[in-house]
Amino acid sequence: RKIQTSFGRPRDIMESLEKQLICPICLEMFTKPVVILPCQHNLCRKCANDVFQASNPYLSTRSGTTVASGGRFRCPSCRHEVILDRHGVYGLQRNLLVENIIDMYKQGSTSKPVPEVKLDQPMCEDHEGEKINIYCVTCGIPTCSLCKVFGAHKDCQVAPLNDIFSQQKAELADCVAMLVGNNERIQAIISQLDETCRAVDENGRRQKSKVCEMFDHLFALLEERKGEMTVRINAEQDEKLSYIRNLTKKYTEHLDSTAKLVETAIQTMDESEMAVFLQTAKPLLQKIVEGTSTSHLDKVQRGYENMDHFTANFELQRKALSQVDFIKLDEDDDDDEDEVEIRSSAGSRAESHHHVGPVAAASSQPPPQSPVPPTQRHSEAPPTPRPLETPPIPRALETPPIPRALQTSPTPRRLEASPTPPSHTKNPSSSGPAPSPLPLPTASSASQVTSDQQSEADDKDGPKHVFSFSWLNQK
Repeated sequence: RKIQTSFGRPRDIMESLEKQLICPICLEMFTKPVVILPCQHNLCRKCANDVFQASNPYLSTRSGTTVASGGRFRCPSCRHEVILDRHGVYGLQRNLLVENIIDMYKQGSTSKPVPEVKLDQPMCEDHEGEKINIYCVTCGIPTCSLCKVFGAHKDCQVAPLNDIFSQQKAELADCVAMLVGNNERIQAIISQLDETCRAVDENGRRQKSKVCEMFDHLFALLEERKGEMTVRINAEQDEKLSYIRNLTKKYTEHLDSTAKLVETAIQTMDESEMAVFLQTAKPLLQKIVEGTSTSHLDKVQRGYENMDHFTANFELQRKALSQVDFIKLDEDDDDDEDEVEIRSSAGSRAESHHHVGPVAAASSQPPPQSPVPPTQRHSEAPPTPRPLETPPIPRALETPPIPRALQTSPTPRRLEASPTPPSHTKNPSSSGPAPSPLPLPTASSASQVTSDQQSEADDKDGPKHVFSFSWLNQK
């Protein structure tokens, strides 16, 4: 419902007043004297005279004034015909009220602008002149007393403005206080969120650095393992190549000796003297028989050149690498509990083993061994398993058994200085022991080294684990 007010802007009032003081002929503010026509419209006397002369061009004039009797012209505003008497436009009455208003307007426009004064008392739009003095509780709007008596709110419940004003002002104050408090809480939440964002950013950078460091360590381990396996392959390759080259040299020497025997035999066959021939033929035949025999030379068995036993199986490692993931915190708690239980059970077993009697110990132990100090005997107790202990090396990466390659016959006295064939051949006449293969890290030693490293890391940084690769060698 719209409520009319009894106040307005002074500037708007002055503009509206100025429009009413504009002459319709010259379109400027009235110039005194101002005359009023019978139709109640106002004109400047000068403008009225101009209109009259234009409407009566044949009337004689003197000094710009009408001297003839009578005349007529039409009002420029409403086209009403104005009849003049013998005095002409001077017979029209002056509008002193408009002239006074013009004077007041000019005086007000030249003085300082009057500051706006707002009257805070609204008026009822249904009852003119009635102030809004009560509040309709039913409709929720302010109204006047007449509206309650016989107006639109006669059946509604009303209350004094002061009571409703105090009540709603108190409610508004409470709402403002609640809103201010809510804004403070929101600002605190925003600050906390900003701090959380910074913490997340910092923690993310730190964890990414740790993950990259662990992967770099893993790459270094893979490179080291690759170098070890490559060294083993190169060692066997060089050993086999050396043996085959030496064997080739022996066959070459045998071939040269037989070629000389052939040449000697041909020369002997050309001998014409029978006595000389017979003296030379018998030892030559013995040498030829010995030269045709190659039983004293080693023979390479089929498959000796094969190196397939060095084929590595990375299927388990590939599956393990594809399952690389972050550990779960709830699982860490369960692992800690299991570790405590395992340690307690292992300690009880070690203690019971330590208190076994001499007879039981003698019956349960293997054949006599060197005496063991107490500290060493205590260390021989079952080791405490750890959740992240490295398992043994897979069988695919262990050194396979070297196949039997060669079988040789007894070596003649002139070939005793030749090098001994590698351990991959079977040579009954070789008295020296075959070269032993390269030492390989056993599963127990690898597990012990890994457990020692893990123990040092736990003692230094505590049992916290953020990222682990210890399962890479699991089957």
